[in-house]
Amino acid sequence: MNTKDIEQLIELLEKSTISEIEVSRWGKKIRVSRQGGNVVVQNSGMVPAPAQSAAPIQTTADTTDDESSLQGLSIKSPMVGTFYRSPSPEVDPFIKVGDHVKKGDTLCIIEAMKIMNEVEAEVSGVILDIQIENAQPVEYGQTLFLIEP
Repeated sequence: MNTKDIEQLIELLEKSTISEIEVSRWGKKIRVSRQGGNVVVQNSGMVPAPAQSAAPIQTTADTTDDESSLQGLSIKSPMVGTFYRSPSPEVDPFIKVGDHVKKGDTLCIIEAMKIMNEVEAEVSGVILDIQIENAQPVEYGQTLFLIEP
């Protein structure tokens, strides 16, 4: 079960009137449920990991963007996880405000279920703003960057 599968389950839940979906594959189980306006993703049956990874992860279904007065294209989080600006604490960030990026350049990493997922630029342009601090949790659909194409 990869992050694309989980994203599809969340989208299916948001577009339908059902309140819960549970999928089992190869001994791994993912449950996505709607609880009071929030979408909750739970995993179980996974390879043992620290206790915190088995806890529910909540994400607000109707995410709002705080884009202040800046104009630009929003690059949003493709999943729930932890946002990292660099591949390790000792290394410089992938990008900084004002950097020129090309389509496909790595902008950040989002850790989800102990898997590091690179987020790439969807378009070429200049980074106007980084809207999340390093090592902070992010929600599905939350704006990470503003880019001027």
